[in-house]
Amino acid sequence: MSSATISTTLDRAVNRPAGTDVVIRAVGVNYAYGTGQTRTQVLFDNHLEVGRGEVVVMTGPSGSGKSTLLTLIGALRSMQEGHLSVLREDLSKAQEWERVEVRKRIGFIFQQHNLFTSLSALENVRMATALKPASVKDMNARCEAMLERLGLGDRVRNRPSELSGGQKQRVAIARALVNGPALILADEPTASLDAESSGIVLDLFRELADGPDKTTVLLVTHDQRVLDKADRIVHMIGGRIVTNSLTRVAVRIVRALAATDSLAGLSEATLSRLATHMTAETRGAGDEIVREGEEGDRFYTVGSGVADAFQDGRFVEEKCFGESFGMISSYFKVPIPETVKARTEMELYVLAKDDFLRALADDQSFEARIRGLLAGAAQGDHAPASP
Repeated sequence: MSSATISTTLDRAVNRPAGTDVVIRAVGVNYAYGTGQTRTQVLFDNHLEVGRGEVVVMTGPSGSGKSTLLTLIGALRSMQEGHLSVLREDLSKAQEWERVEVRKRIGFIFQQHNLFTSLSALENVRMATALKPASVKDMNARCEAMLERLGLGDRVRNRPSELSGGQKQRVAIARALVNGPALILADEPTASLDAESSGIVLDLFRELADGPDKTTVLLVTHDQRVLDKADRIVHMIGGRIVTNSLTRVAVRIVRALAATDSLAGLSEATLSRLATHMTAETRGAGDEIVREGEEGDRFYTVGSGVADAFQDGRFVEEKCFGESFGMISSYFKVPIPETVKARTEMELYVLAKDDFLRALADDQSFEARIRGLLAGAAQGDHAPASP
């Protein structure tokens, strides 16, 4: 595989950030509350990279460590173990003044609105502009424009006591966004919003991420409406990141898996779980992807493009959307049965050996299907078809 192909593969992998400009990098992050006999560890060996301009949703049950990890990323807590860099600043051993400087570049949105009760909506948002001062006229204009964008143009003079819970939340969001932060960290930002207001906020997050400044957005939420705007979903259980997948790529993978004959009949939930274990890579026309007779450690499913399959040097078939090839030789006890070369540029969805074994352990439906393929291969005395 050429170095160019390898680079493309890593950039497009499902469990990696969309770009090379990494805004958040966490390596082996652990965290515990208390000391001695009361010490309770809540984060365990977490690894995460988030690229510039990504909208990343962090999900998981209550107590899974999401908020703790969010506050570490926001430089609101001191690191204990592991490495963490945010906005190119190393927080692993940062002093309080260094964390303050990082926080100035972050827009925070929390479930508690933390508004000043004696100030109007405009004045509450204006408080944040002290971090990015300009003329009073310009600061007021920025605040009014942001409140207008969030549907509060007619409420700029109202105090918090005159606002509903959802309106207070939108004021807090305006305050977090008014300075154009490089990173937005949000904990349940749409929890108190109705469908229309939630849509406005999520559209704004997406616009900021896609805009010229490429703002990065990391949200902790249970709101399913967020998923349509997200680039990636990070799921935590028991203090650990257990899945980390690009949603837009994952949708394409599920569609390709659903068209795969050997997976016909598996539920969408099973296919979605399988997709979280897969990565995406691109290949150019003429690339040899697998070679007959060699030991293999990957399955491939075609997402787009066309490949040609050969056995004993003779063309046997073409591989199109939803068709699979490759082999996990150590599991199926057979070598790769055919050589496959890309005829056109291709997007391939890849299940590597370790991820294949994890997928078997995680999903009984997928395991049952693989056992069925093995049984069929044993009765027919031929290599099993790729799943």
